[in-house]
Amino acid sequence: MRKVYLSLICFFLLLSIAACSTGSNGNSGSQEGAVADKLVTLRVAWWGGQLRHDYTMKVIELYEKENPNINIEAEFSNWDDYWKNLAPMAAANQLPDIIQMDTAYLPQYGKKGLLEDLTKYIDNGTINVGSIDENKISGGKIGGELYGFNLGSNVLSVITNDEMIKSAGVKLDDTTWTWKDFEKVAVAVQKSTGEYGTNGMNPPDVFFPYYLRTQGERFYKEDGTGLAYSDDKLFADYFKKQLRLVEAKAFPTPDVQSQVKGLEDDFIVNGKAAMTWNWSNQYLGFAQLTDSSLSIKLPPEQEGKSALFLKPSMYFSIPKSSEQKEEAAEFIDFFVNNIEANKLLKGERGVPVSSKVIRAIKPGLTEDEIKIFDYVEKVSKNISKADAHDPLGSGEVMKALKAVSEQILFKEISPEEGARKFRKQAEEILGRNK
Repeated sequence: MRKVYLSLICFFLLLSIAACSTGSNGNSGSQEGAVADKLVTLRVAWWGGQLRHDYTMKVIELYEKENPNINIEAEFSNWDDYWKNLAPMAAANQLPDIIQMDTAYLPQYGKKGLLEDLTKYIDNGTINVGSIDENKISGGKIGGELYGFNLGSNVLSVITNDEMIKSAGVKLDDTTWTWKDFEKVAVAVQKSTGEYGTNGMNPPDVFFPYYLRTQGERFYKEDGTGLAYSDDKLFADYFKKQLRLVEAKAFPTPDVQSQVKGLEDDFIVNGKAAMTWNWSNQYLGFAQLTDSSLSIKLPPEQEGKSALFLKPSMYFSIPKSSEQKEEAAEFIDFFVNNIEANKLLKGERGVPVSSKVIRAIKPGLTEDEIKIFDYVEKVSKNISKADAHDPLGSGEVMKALKAVSEQILFKEISPEEGARKFRKQAEEILGRNK
């Protein structure tokens, strides 16, 4: 009897040991189970309009449901407020665990040592890149370090209100139209409807560089030490076009344009403009916010110079100050690779980077969503290399360009004076990089 009793004790001891040595996923190692059950709060920050906020919150809810040990605190705002809020948080070493990052700011935050190199999370498999082309990842690299993970591919576009353009009695063939055609359409719409022909093409640091590309030129030198274009006539000609449109009341003045804080305020949404220059991923928001029939079209003169390029819509970055970098990387992986999450996002941040995700979600997309995917696919056949990352000081250059642009459009200075003034300021700023 005693032998039986001892055998039972040994048996239960073995069961106890086995239970203690198995993690929550059935893997050996009690430490892994403890990590999986650890309660973690992640702060996730992004900018955008209401549509982006709604979609992102749905993804967050899905992630929290699948990962009950994760609590996510969402921090979002419009573009201007986002960067105003982020700067003091960076100075105080209190950045959110996951930051939505823009191409223009990535070098600034990355080179100041504020962002984590994400390469290690790809190497250890936390972020799965098995169905993601290397070219779509490399855009987030600076000096060999991956400071941002691409969330989607974008292309510059002109979104149009087809009924307004038709009522103006003009035709728009976006495969062949020129800058003169663009002006003609905008003025015809104003004369026909009394509304703007186009939005204010703001910010100028996006659309002026595109104009330069249609002329075979570039904005910044590759090494970031100065402006790449040497002929200031290009600058003057670009803003003369805008001045003509302002004088024809086919283009809003800067004070009117500044009232647009998000998609909801855009002129095309309110029927106040026939065209809006924007990135392709913005089309869905515009289409959902208006009852008008909208199309997504190629910008003028893109074909001859292959002026368009695929642009990372935005990135997710992890700051060095985060105390839960691994968990932050897991959320990024979910965001770019999870099919159910991307069914919720619907390409709002650009066409997904994962080919597997694209194949899985495209059959379930709406007509408007498919337009974005098809547009990016069409453009991909006639593109040139994207410009290098904006150099250090680009933020100051952007402010200088915006200020000079406003002075020109308010007729405080001539386009020629503006060209000289901007060059002087830009070269002084970028000269610090030599």
